[in-house]
Amino acid sequence: MPESAPQLWEPQPAAAGWINTQIERFRSANPAVAEIELQLRSQTGSRLSDWIDHICVTDDSELAGLGFVQTADGWFEHPGALLPAVHVASFERMLLRVDSVNDFAIANRHRFKIIVEGEPLDLRRIAVIDNGVRKRVGVIERHGCKASCTPVDLSDQQRVQQLATAEHLLHRSRKFGTDDDAFSYTHHLLSVAIEDIGRDVACDLFFQGERAYWVSRNSAAQTQLMRQNSLGLGWGNHDHHTYRSSRSCFSRLIKTLEMLGFECRERFYAGQEAGWGAQVLEHERCGIVIFADVDLSPDEVEGDFAHEALPQRDSLGTIGLWCALHGEALFEAGMHHLECQFDFDVCSSQLAAHNIRCMEPFTDFPHLRQCFTEGESWKVAPGRIRTAEQNGWISAEQATQFLEHGVIGSHLEILERNDGYRGFNQSGINSIIRKTDPRAQHSS
Repeated sequence: MPESAPQLWEPQPAAAGWINTQIERFRSANPAVAEIELQLRSQTGSRLSDWIDHICVTDDSELAGLGFVQTADGWFEHPGALLPAVHVASFERMLLRVDSVNDFAIANRHRFKIIVEGEPLDLRRIAVIDNGVRKRVGVIERHGCKASCTPVDLSDQQRVQQLATAEHLLHRSRKFGTDDDAFSYTHHLLSVAIEDIGRDVACDLFFQGERAYWVSRNSAAQTQLMRQNSLGLGWGNHDHHTYRSSRSCFSRLIKTLEMLGFECRERFYAGQEAGWGAQVLEHERCGIVIFADVDLSPDEVEGDFAHEALPQRDSLGTIGLWCALHGEALFEAGMHHLECQFDFDVCSSQLAAHNIRCMEPFTDFPHLRQCFTEGESWKVAPGRIRTAEQNGWISAEQATQFLEHGVIGSHLEILERNDGYRGFNQSGINSIIRKTDPRAQHSS
């Protein structure tokens, strides 16, 4: 997955249509599919397609013509689309991705007879609804491995080590005296985790902790997670995780993510007037995408801004000011937002019924729709506000407003993808970045 200039992703309606045809085949043959779809829509505002991890079919004759490519493990994936993997087998099965097979089984045991395959703390576990139907539906939980991986027999010691590492990562320190101390501590913690349980599993567990920390600071996320956990799903519908970074820390943020196995996918720049850019990274085995934001000038996008140190500036854009007020997203602040896949209109309407309002959509295309929930306001340390005022980043009136009312910290992002579209909307994101600048919220 080589790093490149901005990727021109295109909708893939033919390939997406084939996936939808398979969903319809399963729906027609297995009554559990329609029941799950109804529950997903009514309780989470999402669609079945937002959760599918992979589909097993018995015929591969159409796949190559639709752009699917056979991988080294014999499965089929579409490199130009965000679509489920396809496995050609002697049986037919559709599995949804969830955080915990046990949670799903417990939440749905009154609806279905569920058979769980695998042992506790296995890196890959499956639960299948046993209703006597040949086309089966179920869920998969996987940690640091693809669905196609060969299950690994873990010793009891290895399982205990996984639990210990998960707790160490979940409870990691986030407040430090200097950025150097923060990165030194975090790199040491990750190095130990990688040595103990392997890089990919460490990555998976690290992001479990990242999502938990973000949820603890965002009421919209808490409400939506409660809704999804009513079906035992967790965050299996996550699309990407967004981190904000100061210019001085950006290359070290990228280095940290690369330690965990991420590869730079494409650079993202919203135009000369935007004042910011991003590096998109992806972890293929864990299925995690990162959107890493930083203040950026037009001339810097031509270079390798992800790996070359960015010089300090006297002025701050939206991203830099957010970090100055809240801290680095990798540390004290936590993620700026998690974006998950939903039925856009249904989820927005359902959240409104929970008194969670959404901002105006910043993307509204047939293949991509996006909006933020209204921002979670966080208190800001008075010392950070004084520093921002003394440096001229905010006005005296804004400093007073920030002290009294706090500053927007994080969001949940509602996203709907269609036709397998894998990319992002540059002009739309530029607009929402400007709207979420604290100075725009409290202008003098």
